[in-house]
Amino acid sequence: MKKTLMTSISLLALSGCFGDHSDLQAYTEQVKQNTTNYVQPMPEIMPFNHFEYSAQSLRSPFVEPQPEAIQEKMQQMAGCLSPDPRRRKQPLEKYAISSLTMRGTLGELGVTWALVEASDATLHRVTIDSYLGLYHGRITGVTDDYVTVIELIPDGTGCWSERETTIAMSDVESQGQGK
Repeated sequence: MKKTLMTSISLLALSGCFGDHSDLQAYTEQVKQNTTNYVQPMPEIMPFNHFEYSAQSLRSPFVEPQPEAIQEKMQQMAGCLSPDPRRRKQPLEKYAISSLTMRGTLGELGVTWALVEASDATLHRVTIDSYLGLYHGRITGVTDDYVTVIELIPDGTGCWSERETTIAMSDVESQGQGK
């Protein structure tokens, strides 16, 4: 009895596998007709140009360069104007003066402070005798409209010359309106 029951169940299950598949075949043919067989071509491979590094006496390209100080490279001439190489650098001395912008002033007990924004959007408070810029710029005056800076510029002979520069107050209103 068990064998007969198992045989009838397996025949019944197999009879479901042989149904009508004409709708699936028609859909497959329709998709084949409406689909393009375009395959994008492979991208062109650019030739690799080999470069042999033969400059053994030069600095390795994998080693970070050492900072070069102009005042250490040149011999100091007696009696010339020169910056103090032992003076501790201040935070704004790593920015070029052209990348600094005056944003406002503060005052307290007769001291006027200027608010200077660096190119990385940090705000710094400076006053007279603060240093900024790449060329040992020392602030000599702070007004409501600008900051006066004296820079020491190397002249190439081991001496330095002074140059006066101003950092003007930025016009925040016109920047925001696109003028």
